[in-house]
Amino acid sequence: MCPIPYYAMIRKSKEKTYFRLELVLYAKEHGIKPTARDFNTTPRTVRKWLQRYKLEGFNALEDKSKAPFHIPHKTSKKIEDKIIELKKSLTTWGADRLVRDFNLPCSGKVASRIYKENGLTRRKRKKHQTKNDLRKMKQAWELFSHNEMDTKELIDIPEYWIQMKRFNLPIIQYTYREVVSGLQFIAFASETSLTYATIFADKIKQHLTSCGVDLTDSIWQTDNGSEFIGSWNAKSKSSFTKVIEDSEPKSIHQTIPPGAHTWQADIETVHRLIEDEFYEIEKFYSLYDFLNKATSYQYFFNVVRPNSSKADKPPIQIIQERNPEIDPKIALFPVLFLDDLSKDMLNQLSTINTRGVYHLPSYP
Repeated sequence: MCPIPYYAMIRKSKEKTYFRLELVLYAKEHGIKPTARDFNTTPRTVRKWLQRYKLEGFNALEDKSKAPFHIPHKTSKKIEDKIIELKKSLTTWGADRLVRDFNLPCSGKVASRIYKENGLTRRKRKKHQTKNDLRKMKQAWELFSHNEMDTKELIDIPEYWIQMKRFNLPIIQYTYREVVSGLQFIAFASETSLTYATIFADKIKQHLTSCGVDLTDSIWQTDNGSEFIGSWNAKSKSSFTKVIEDSEPKSIHQTIPPGAHTWQADIETVHRLIEDEFYEIEKFYSLYDFLNKATSYQYFFNVVRPNSSKADKPPIQIIQERNPEIDPKIALFPVLFLDDLSKDMLNQLSTINTRGVYHLPSYP
């Protein structure tokens, strides 16, 4: 039996190799048995480390694995290669699922161990990492190639609700956002309406085109609300889709899959911001006052406000950097009140025939 002091010193030592080096150097000078007596260990221990040191040098003084050289029940090389091949092609699958679906002759723990040994473990991306990756992808898109439109009900904002009831303020916000720069346009109305959405989209297209933006084949994305697609069982294009796809410049109207709310993440982010920065803070005293303040906020958002998700740059700066030929007035699109705008358009379009009957052309 080996004396305790030697192994006690080894257990307490953080640098075992240096202690063994002292033992080996002492043995080379004084011999094996005197070293064993002075280091309070056995000649066999001294001989072992001396022989290792002569064969392999200093690195031989480190602890070696005590695992057996042959393990009868160890997973075969063929199965290991199969597990590695499957994992490389199905990186998001867990070990248990891989074993179950491919009927592998091993347990999930064994497959997981093989993953780790070959560096194939994959941590799930955190939410902020996913957002950063998506932002990089979106920044690579062409300016004004992806546009989003949506509506927001304002009746669920406590700070705004009281003022809305008192001064008969709008209850629906129509929102447009250009994904790459973050440019935002808003309009208001008393209801969600296909007519209102159509008018808003038409005005935006006219404004962007007049500022030098080429909207040919650009994508306009909306959800599947009736204000964008009309009736759910409609067999023809809605007036909104016609304005996007049939009027010059011809673009593409794209609706998100049912329930895929994250597809509208950019515009939903704007809705949260405007609620925090505008509706919950500002005080309104009339419809006129409300529209003026909403316009001021929109100009502030597009021209001044730094966007932390876009390198702390406001939308107009990004637009000017990406395409200096676009007119800077693009950021000065006014906030629209669609109820009044719709009435004005109907008054301009209405005609009276000889019988005194009004004929109102459909819009558009």
